[in-house]
Formats: sequence, C-alpha cells, structure tokens
Amino acid sequence: MRNFRIGRLKGKFVVTWREQDGRRRRYRLDACTLAEAEREAIDVIRREIAPPKGMTVSEIWESYQADLGTRPTAKTISYTGKAVLPHFGELRPDQITTEHCRAYVAKRRAQGRAQGTIWTELGHLRSCLRWAAKTRLIERAPFIERPEKPAPKDRFLTRDEIHRLLDAAAEPHVRLAILLMLSTAARVSAILELTWDRVDLDRGQINLRTESEGPRKGRAVVPINEGLRVALVVARESALSDYVVEWAGGPVKSIRKGFQTAVRNAGLKNVSPHVLRHSAARLMAENGIPMAQISQFLGHSNTAVTERVYARFSPQYLQEAAEILDFGGQNKLKLVQ
Repeated sequence: MRNFRIGRLKGKFVVTWREQDGRRRRYRLDACTLAEAEREAIDVIRREIAPPKGMTVSEIWESYQADLGTRPTAKTISYTGKAVLPHFGELRPDQITTEHCRAYVAKRRAQGRAQGTIWTELGHLRSCLRWAAKTRLIERAPFIERPEKPAPKDRFLTRDEIHRLLDAAAEPHVRLAILLMLSTAARVSAILELTWDRVDLDRGQINLRTESEGPRKGRAVVPINEGLRVALVVARESALSDYVVEWAGGPVKSIRKGFQTAVRNAGLKNVSPHVLRHSAARLMAENGIPMAQISQFLGHSNTAVTERVYARFSPQYLQEAAEILDFGGQNKLKLVQ
C-alpha cells in the first residue's frame, strides 16, 4: 500500500499520498474522528484495487465467541477482547497491517503488560481471523505479527516445597485441589470441572475429560495413587454436590485467592497453579519415567512437546552422547590399546 498521511483541511479530515509517478493526491474524508479517518483512508487508497466490503473484526469476534459456545475458551476470548477490540475492532481483516500490530504491541507495553500476555492476545486475534477464513466469513486471514514468544518461566517445586504447600494452612477444598493438581498433573480448570462420575475408585482412575466433544487439551485418563485415594474417599463421604472440589455445596469457579493464601502460608513465592503441573511432570522425568508415559499423563497430543520441555530433566538425557565425548575414561583406554 502507498504511504499516506491524515491531516485536516478547513475543519475536515483529509488523506494525502503520492502516486507512483510522484504526483501528490489528496482526498477529503467523511470521518469525524481520527480513528474513523484512518479506517476510511485505507479504503480510499485501496478502492482502485478492491472495493470495501465485509465484516469488522468486532463482528467477527462476536461470531467466533458465539461459535465457541460454553467452552472455556469462550470466556478467555471475552477477556482478551477487552484489550484487542479497542485497537482492531473497527477495522476489517483486509485493513489490518503490520503497522497496526506493532502499534498494538507498543501500546500494551506502555500499559505495563508482559510480552507473554501481548503474544497471547495477538494469538487469539489470529485464531479468530483464521476461524473466519475457515468458515468463509472472510476470503482470507491477514498476517498478524506478534512479538517473540518469551521463554517459559523455569519455576518448579522441589519435593520439600510440595510438602510445605500441602502442609500449609488452607481451606479444605483448596488443599484437595492442590493435591489433585500435583497427583494428576492436571490444569486447575480440569480439576475444578471434575465430577464424581469421572472418578472411578474401584478401578483407580480419574477421567479428566468432560465429553467427547468437550475440552481435551492437556486432559487425560490417569491412575489414582494411594495418597490421593485416601483424600478422595474422605471427600466423597462428605460430598454435597457432583463436583469433587466444592464449596458450600456447589462448584468452585476459582481458587486463586485461596491458592495464593496457601502459597504465602507455605513461605513460597512465584507459584501459580500451573507451576504444579510443571512440577509434577519434572518429578516424573527426574525419576526416569519414559517421555511417552509423561506425555500421556499430561494429555499431550505427541511426545515432541513433552520432550522439548521435560527431556532435559531425565537422568538419561544426552547420556549416550556424553559417553561418545568421554576422552578420559574407557574411550581413552581403547585408543591407547
């Protein structure tokens, strides 16, 4: 697209640009605000290439959220939209440029948002527009430039820290949720949605999945160890609802405050519920559990994801390669012989 500039002439917004032959062009806009002028200017310059048409990002976002229905992702999208739509909402997908994306990154950084948060927000925008293209609401999804994905936080709990967390003062339902997350390596959302009909104490299994068409990311069918069994038997005897983790006879939407209270009481820092999932996976890897088993436990779609994050914690990791580079031990003796 040609470079253009928005200005004012006799109280009206105008857009000016230069043609390929160097001639300066100016066009008076109908817009009343700068945001409207920027959007209209894009259409003016593109008019000779493609006439303006189609849905705005806000309209597509609303349709995307409706299509997600009651899935947890729909709630996440509604939160993300509060940040994304004020910047992109009035644009059509074909109007979005790399400059728009970079301006969004700069704005969110100025607001103090972490790079990981910005990366996720733009990722949701990209997913929304790809869905629109897939469902033929738009002809094609635009390129959404994102900042570099930040390295994962390398925070794991040691066994001592885990025991301190479990022994810390906490509400009974919060402690049960913590024990479930550590024993099943499940995300907190899966634990809070877990119902007793998916806990099979006779077979010793927990099905973390809901329905066949429901959320499956990171969810698996996992065995119940003895320590968890004892806690579940006690919880089952006093249950007042269908939910394993309950409060006042009903489901629990969030344990954020209770969890952070337990973390403080344990004398720990920088611990989120997701750290428990990472800690469980790392402990399995450190104790030599094969990556394939850990992958199934975590509900990963393939072992490549598991190996990328957790293989380095296995005692056998790169050991065979290290042996090849052993120039002071048996390899040296063989060379001398």
